[in-house]
Amino acid sequence: MSLNRTEKAAVVTDVAAQVARSQTLALAEYRGLTVEHLNALRKQARDKGVYLHVLKNTLARRAVAGTPFEVAAESMVGPLIYGFSEDAVAAAKVIADFAKSNDKLVIKAGAYAGKVLDVNGVKALAAIPSKEVLLAQLAGLLMSPISRTARVLAAVAEKKGGGAEAPAAAAAAAAAAA
Repeated sequence: MSLNRTEKAAVVTDVAAQVARSQTLALAEYRGLTVEHLNALRKQARDKGVYLHVLKNTLARRAVAGTPFEVAAESMVGPLIYGFSEDAVAAAKVIADFAKSNDKLVIKAGAYAGKVLDVNGVKALAAIPSKEVLLAQLAGLLMSPISRTARVLAAVAEKKGGGAEAPAAAAAAAAAAA
């Protein structure tokens, strides 16, 4: 069923609004996927906050015109599913993870930071941990020196004073002197 002119304009406007909020574009050919597989892929995308849609390539090219994703316009050929995400790795991760378990979904290209990504570029982007994991790793790195210092001080106090009673005895002596 073809779209009339106003419906096409609405699709382009909707996609352009999503493009304006996104950091990453991932393209994959979905030829041969069943409806159940596509629904499973869409559910995974929704859970990760990825805008995932099958679009007419001409409408997708119009929507990305004048944006950093315009560099991927040459790759917009054939039956493609488009994944846009605000998170830098989410779209690539959803498509790459699904492609690992289903060989009918073929990664074609992508775009990030105004640069076109080939298949390996999309897979490399998908291999980067998510923002939450990176923040947790950073917090662990920041806590590491503090926890090491605390362990060293505890070991020194235990060695000098015979354990946990030494700080308690010092506090009692200070209270008696006052």
